[in-house]
Amino acid sequence: MAAEASSSVAALATSPLTEEELTLTVKWTGKEYTVRVCGSDTVGELKRRICEVTNVLPKRQKLLYPKVGSKLADDCLLLSQIPIKASLKMTMIGTVEDEIFVDQVDSPELVDDFEIGQEEAVDIKDKEVNKQKLRRRIEQYKITLRNPCREGKKLLVLDIDYTLFDHRSTAENPLELMRPYLHEFLSAVYAEYDIIIWSATSMKWVELKMGQLGVLSNPNYKITAMLDHLAMITVQSDSHGIIDCKPLGLIWAKFPEFYSAKNTIMFDDLRRNFVMNPQNGLTIKPFRKAHANRSTDRELMKLTQYLLAIADLDDISVLNHKDWESYNEDNFKRRRHT
Repeated sequence: MAAEASSSVAALATSPLTEEELTLTVKWTGKEYTVRVCGSDTVGELKRRICEVTNVLPKRQKLLYPKVGSKLADDCLLLSQIPIKASLKMTMIGTVEDEIFVDQVDSPELVDDFEIGQEEAVDIKDKEVNKQKLRRRIEQYKITLRNPCREGKKLLVLDIDYTLFDHRSTAENPLELMRPYLHEFLSAVYAEYDIIIWSATSMKWVELKMGQLGVLSNPNYKITAMLDHLAMITVQSDSHGIIDCKPLGLIWAKFPEFYSAKNTIMFDDLRRNFVMNPQNGLTIKPFRKAHANRSTDRELMKLTQYLLAIADLDDISVLNHKDWESYNEDNFKRRRHT
């Protein structure tokens, strides 16, 4: 299983793209920018690529293109369904977002999370078009290390919104919206895990929020890296249409000597985010209404025990993380032996 996982990641990192790419010219504030996309990309994916070169968040962009009408307003529409030609220039109207916290509050809330069946999850992961998207993201996205990867450590990938922080409630001090026991949790698991933060928001907001919560300056643990929405990809689900997700293969391809499917676990309150790596995802209970729930939320304390209990396993991807609350090391060993 390990060999298959390693060879799969290596193939993604090295295989040539089989789908023809299209280079588009985008005009904004009197300047021209070029972005590369494929027909299997969505309008939302195009906006992410534009964001990479302009810093205008996708939600702030209005795209204008001859003879396509309002189609470019539908983020889920595939570019192959729109008559786009490289010879025609696209115009973007939008403003760089400076009030980052305001941007978070007025962004749409995702509450319609869903369960994707195991067979469909395998199909999504193995589809060549999605592998191509992952290969392109590996080529295009740069992960900046804040601290070195540590040999022999497993990897914990953490979401922010509703996982570590209640971003919808308001408070004079952001610490009031921090999930209880956050620093105790990170300090304890750091002994066995490198820690990467991956948020579906902008990097500016990630840096701001982690800084305000004291995560970047705590002396008891270090954050290896932080990823933002530009590291995500869109995939096609037969049952739920176009969805965004966080492909862990991006991290594995960048640091193959340290991380793989065998030693990585990701916490997120949205199951859809690990659809490309369902065996590595743990759906955490969302931390909402911080003022009312702060005194009773013990999720991170319980997850500390789980992470430390599985830290000595050679392959944590064989676990069913849905059952993490009832995990018993002795029972697991007996089942594996049987």
